[in-house]
Amino acid sequence: MLPLVTHPAYSYPFPAKHRFPMQKFGLLHAYLQSLGIATRTNTLRPGRCQPGLLTLAHDEAYVGRFVSGQLTHAEVRRMGLPWSEGLKLRTCISPAGTLLAAHYALEYGVACHLAGGTHHAHRDFASGFCIFNDLAITARAMLAHTRVRKVLIFDVDVHQGDGTARILEGDTQAFTCSVHCEKNFPVRKAASDLDINLPVAMGDDAYLSVVSHTFAKLLREERPDLVLYDAGVDVYADDPLGLLNISEAAIAARDRDVLRQAREAGVPIATVIGGGYDRDQQALARRHALCVEQAAMEFAGI
Repeated sequence: MLPLVTHPAYSYPFPAKHRFPMQKFGLLHAYLQSLGIATRTNTLRPGRCQPGLLTLAHDEAYVGRFVSGQLTHAEVRRMGLPWSEGLKLRTCISPAGTLLAAHYALEYGVACHLAGGTHHAHRDFASGFCIFNDLAITARAMLAHTRVRKVLIFDVDVHQGDGTARILEGDTQAFTCSVHCEKNFPVRKAASDLDINLPVAMGDDAYLSVVSHTFAKLLREERPDLVLYDAGVDVYADDPLGLLNISEAAIAARDRDVLRQAREAGVPIATVIGGGYDRDQQALARRHALCVEQAAMEFAGI
């Protein structure tokens, strides 16, 4: 079985002209259903996060201000999303989705969360459409409550995972690697355990080589018990927030290689979808589905 984690609350009524494509999560699940990859049997629904889970990575006062709708105007502006009850609901569920995927990955070798990758969320503030950092929360929870002793966060979103890096800074059991475009958001970069800075307009061949060799090196040297893979598709050549020149075929090849290396090394891997901002949300959903399709082929023989 290929476990898939999603929730109807991930896509809720949202301003159509906003840059963030909020409907992509529901469209992604529907598309995977049309392919026969998402079924009633393998689709899992997370519940809401308990406060203690969120405070593994976040300041309690910040969590309280967000949940109660008391963020300042400046905080909302930095968040980049209009606060609403719908946003609160999805935000308080999504980190639990990544954690659920991580648990299922330990059992099945792989699991895919059809959301997540909110890597710009910092300990005490939201940034870049990210409010609670599901990657940092999941890493901390898995290290605290399971047999996992080393987590590798392998983040190939086009933007640096600055929030993840800062939250987990100094944590020797969680290794953060960000492979991102050097000239993209955020302007002020954090220091991940390993940062790979890619030049603007990098093409397929060079990109695939860098990602593959970096992941192989980390599997070999860090020997993780679990990989959290942020498979952002904003590296795509026509993504409005990208700046790289990567084709859909190369995105599929990237995901296939990472998943295959993890499978061959016997390391469980949980995937999250990360960034992607195409105005054509149907096309964007299909792009996000590439990672899940590769997981289905690599692990489930679909």
